[in-house]
Amino acid sequence: MRQLTLSSDICLAHVQSTPLHVRGLGVTVHAGFPSPAEDIGAKRIDLTAQLIKHPQATFLLRARGDSMREAGIFDGDVLVVDKAVTAKNGHVVIAVIDGEFVCKQLQIRAGRMKLKAANPCYPDIVPKEGQVVEVWGVVTASIKTMPV
Repeated sequence: MRQLTLSSDICLAHVQSTPLHVRGLGVTVHAGFPSPAEDIGAKRIDLTAQLIKHPQATFLLRARGDSMREAGIFDGDVLVVDKAVTAKNGHVVIAVIDGEFVCKQLQIRAGRMKLKAANPCYPDIVPKEGQVVEVWGVVTASIKTMPV
């Protein structure tokens, strides 16, 4: 098993604020298939508006490893990271520790920070005395692709 880190071959890229529209049916799906008649009322869903609140401060990063699987983040997922969101206790964040990016859940108790893995096979990260930890951004979404 590998620690969840960000792929070194992925460049940080700003998200474009241009709308990306896809067709939405406006219905929920219960593991079934929508009626063909529902196509008539199809509306467009703007994925940019759904996923990105601060385009100039939002980046897409690819996750590597399985240390955040219980938070729904898996190897290969694309993470939407917003640097304009103030990180709070319980948020999944991208942090920089000793120059390396990691994705973990932020826990703050009694003024002490801990970066918690979402997989019991991995230890939590508790910064050592004098160690510099920067919370770089907050993960606001995880995009997965399904095998086809």
